[in-house]
Amino acid sequence: MEPYQNRYRWVILSLLWLLYVAFGLINRALAPLVTPILKDLHLSYTQMGMILGSWQLTYIFVAILSGTLIDKWGVRRSLLAGAIIIGLSSALRYFPMGFWTMLGAVALFGVGGSMISIGCPKAISIWFRGKNQGTAVGIYLTGPQIGGILALSFTNSLVMPLTGNSWRYTFLVYGLLTFMIASLWGFLSKDTELPMSNEDAGIFAIFARLIRVRNVQIVLIMGLLTFAILHGFTNWLPKILESSGLSPASAGFTASLPIAAGIPSCLIFPSLVLPQSRGRFISLSALLTIVTLILSMTTSGRVQLAGLILFGIIISSFFPILTLILMDIPEVGSRYMGAAAGMFFCFAEIGGCTGPWIMGALFDVTGAFLAGALFFAGLSLTTFFLSLHLKI
Repeated sequence: MEPYQNRYRWVILSLLWLLYVAFGLINRALAPLVTPILKDLHLSYTQMGMILGSWQLTYIFVAILSGTLIDKWGVRRSLLAGAIIIGLSSALRYFPMGFWTMLGAVALFGVGGSMISIGCPKAISIWFRGKNQGTAVGIYLTGPQIGGILALSFTNSLVMPLTGNSWRYTFLVYGLLTFMIASLWGFLSKDTELPMSNEDAGIFAIFARLIRVRNVQIVLIMGLLTFAILHGFTNWLPKILESSGLSPASAGFTASLPIAAGIPSCLIFPSLVLPQSRGRFISLSALLTIVTLILSMTTSGRVQLAGLILFGIIISSFFPILTLILMDIPEVGSRYMGAAAGMFFCFAEIGGCTGPWIMGALFDVTGAFLAGALFFAGLSLTTFFLSLHLKI
């Protein structure tokens, strides 16, 4: 029986979802704790931006290697290692006494994060086919959204008070929770892989073969631009809202609204948007992203909330649609999905790394977050023009 015909695929999907919840939890947990960390470690906004983007920098260097190794070693062992590493990254944040040690602890997340975010689509491409594949992509991608909501909503309102307002103990709690999820995956997951032939042995040969495909090139660049917007804006959003007068707890709840709004987006659009319409969908989404960024930064009250919610709905749809485009490229398929996903995330996290840093640096220069938001609006306009060249 093929994996996509086995009912156990839904158990695998549930486990993948839990792993991505842990990914989102650790990823987003840093943002609501920016204020006490800035104070305790005596950091500048530029340094904080570098820390926020440090794991993406690590990710860039390991993503392609991780993707190819996942193709060879299997998703079960790879995802278990990834979950343990991201849990360790969170737990080690208990110890830093300055910029460099905090940078190292956060940067470690990129090593484990690459195994999870690349291994999950590889697993989906093996265990699911047809319309179920779009549904599965939508479901598992709600995991980081849920994890992000938990981090933003409950870090300052619940976990910090329970830990005596210690951001160090808060990170330790999140690390232990991730170790528990890793244990579940280790005990319950199954490894069903496509055999690799001898011609598939060369990492750089696979990379060179895929990078020559026109649609692959466009998807890689759009991933870079999209992640710069996503990580750059959302990682600073709690601090942006705090600077407008909200308390840390209120800012955390408000910053979780775009993530919450993105959950139905992940569930609906991957299965609703027809394959031949995916390029046009990205074009429209890119234009709407510009509008939402401007609304979120130049308005207040209900209009600002509407802008943030619409931003979450739109930005959350990019990744699942781009993933499905990548899966459907004939030169990729299930066999090379690990390598292709590794390439995608390698490029995407260049944006994920530089986005938060650019926002922090522009704040240090201008004294406001608006300049960064306008920069991201420009990136979204570039995504619009790129989407016109997709051949689907």
